Amino acid sequence: MNFLFPTFLIGLAAIAIPIIIHLFNFRKYKKVYFTNVQFLKELKQESDSKSKLKEWLILAMRILAIACLVFAFAQPFIPGKSKAVQGEKAISIYIDNSFSMESTNKKGTLLENAKEYATEIVNTFNASDKFQLLTNDFEGKHQRFVSKEDFIEQLNEVKISSATKSLNDVLKRQQDFLQNSSSKNKRIFLLSDFQKNTSNFNKSDVDTSIVVSCIPIASSEVSNVYIDSVWFETPIQQFGTQQIVHAIIINKSAKDIENGTLKLFINNTQVSLSSFNVSAGNKKDASISFTVKTKGINKGVLKIEDYPITYDDDFYFSFNAQTTINALVINGKESKTAGNFKSLMQNDSLFVYQENNESSIDYSVFSKTNIIVLNELSTLTSGLTSELQKFVSIGGSLVVFPNKKADLDSYNTAFQNLQLPQITKLDTVNTKTQSINFEQGLYEGVFDKIDQRMDLPKVFEHFELTKTTNSNSQSLVLLQNGQFLISLNTLGSGKIYLFSIPSDESCSNLLKHALFVPTLIKMSILSLKPSPVYYKTAVNEAIVLNTTSNFSDKPLHIIKDDKKSDVIPEHRLVNNATSIFTQNQMTEAGHYEVFENASSVKDLAFNFDRKESDMNFMTKEDLQKQIDEKVLKNFQIIEPNEKTLTNALQEVNDGKKLWKLFLILALIFLAAEILIIRLFKN
Repeated sequence: MNFLFPTFLIGLAAIAIPIIIHLFNFRKYKKVYFTNVQFLKELKQESDSKSKLKEWLILAMRILAIACLVFAFAQPFIPGKSKAVQGEKAISIYIDNSFSMESTNKKGTLLENAKEYATEIVNTFNASDKFQLLTNDFEGKHQRFVSKEDFIEQLNEVKISSATKSLNDVLKRQQDFLQNSSSKNKRIFLLSDFQKNTSNFNKSDVDTSIVVSCIPIASSEVSNVYIDSVWFETPIQQFGTQQIVHAIIINKSAKDIENGTLKLFINNTQVSLSSFNVSAGNKKDASISFTVKTKGINKGVLKIEDYPITYDDDFYFSFNAQTTINALVINGKESKTAGNFKSLMQNDSLFVYQENNESSIDYSVFSKTNIIVLNELSTLTSGLTSELQKFVSIGGSLVVFPNKKADLDSYNTAFQNLQLPQITKLDTVNTKTQSINFEQGLYEGVFDKIDQRMDLPKVFEHFELTKTTNSNSQSLVLLQNGQFLISLNTLGSGKIYLFSIPSDESCSNLLKHALFVPTLIKMSILSLKPSPVYYKTAVNEAIVLNTTSNFSDKPLHIIKDDKKSDVIPEHRLVNNATSIFTQNQMTEAGHYEVFENASSVKDLAFNFDRKESDMNFMTKEDLQKQIDEKVLKNFQIIEPNEKTLTNALQEVNDGKKLWKLFLILALIFLAAEILIIRLFKN
């Protein structure tokens, strides 16, 4: 216990006054004569003992009353946790304005609570002190000190934001800012609901010279039901087909959800409705089906209803209902199987079929093609190899059937550039197909059931190939001799399917086998390069446009459907395709379009990050445990629940003042003295 005015303790000398009065009793006695004083002596002894007890009690009350009165004037206090330093103070106050602060308690939303507490904080400091306001947005206007009045003005402008920051990042930003201040008294205040997934402090990043006050703001009821993620059951969405959309719905509340409603909107029209049940604290995979009725770009939204946190009740996605696959078959001069590919693709409405001869290849169609088949070319020229590299690296699919009489040197040179295995020799020993790799995905959904005794293609002649150091070949169909019949190789964002056999019927029965048609069709379908159906806001998403921008003076624009947002993204040429980088500029959920020279080149859907949807918060005990475990001695927790935040802050800053307590005790002792005098009879 310390004293604000210790010089008043000199007044304790006044305790000598009642002691002197007690020692020198100034009352005068009158003598009275009696004939027999025997009984009076006994009465006098009894009265003397009672009188002495009464006098001692009165003396004690007077001493205590004087001592408490002196203490009250000296203003005793119990020192606070923060060590106050005289002079101007620099205070940084963080307001958590993330989506979880939309929750409510009896005082309103948590964000309004935080703003009210921040106002109380600045009012406890002097007018000469300087303040910084910080939110999850890390705005430039908040990177300077302001006065009390300017701070309150900035505080009134704070709104809920989609941005999410970990408290570690926030604390580092505040400390870095305060380091530029010449003030010796620096304070940090963190006003947040302290979600567990963002509230882990790193001791190595903590400046122990700055006092950090954590002010937890809790909601009266923790409840949220939200859509976490969305995906299609099939990778390709074609016009006129029935599609199934899956949505993970998470229930972060204390009650079960029965017969919840999931609505599906496509192009602003409700097309389907589904119900779901999800128990408290669990998640549910809810599916909903619909028929694709619009060719090209389709914009979808899944909706549920939940209160009070509503930002995560809508989930936006988009997809391109492609109607055709552009296929190009390049036939060798002596190939006898050109008709097989033509009859398969030209008669199927799924394909837009084109064919070239190896002596007259039209390279201009490569950019508009999804899949290219090299059918028994006699040689692979450097020019063709270069164009194929560009085609595959931006996401195209290439299928290679080597020629039985190929120029192996040209093939191996081309294969080296395409990062494919090298051809060693032609094996003329008959063999059979041993197994199919069903785990890779090419044959997923092709067979209703897997029969180990199924009839597989026979091979009469095949090329032996050896992996090189830069090849990443993966076997799809394996022969009995350990060599592959079909391998999958990747280059850039594209795929290369390499057959170890020519397509000639003298080498195998593959082209007449039932496996050939689903193999080629599945390769073609997977060549459509489905884009992600959604992206996240407030992060740096890298989005491939599958086109080459001319990088003209007119930049690319990402424009929201309601025209309220127009962002110019960074864009670069990566693997012969233009990629754009959002750089945290997308702050609103919804549908957007990418425009180049006023022409739409891609549709995008953005959703808010679901980190804020997880309603798990740190209690005061959790925070204190983390502070103790990491020995964060400059951290303290202030709870404004039982008293106003102003009083709580004063106790932390100035300590707990006790002068009122001693003044009350002085009055109590004086009252006790009066009662003793009146009620204690001699």
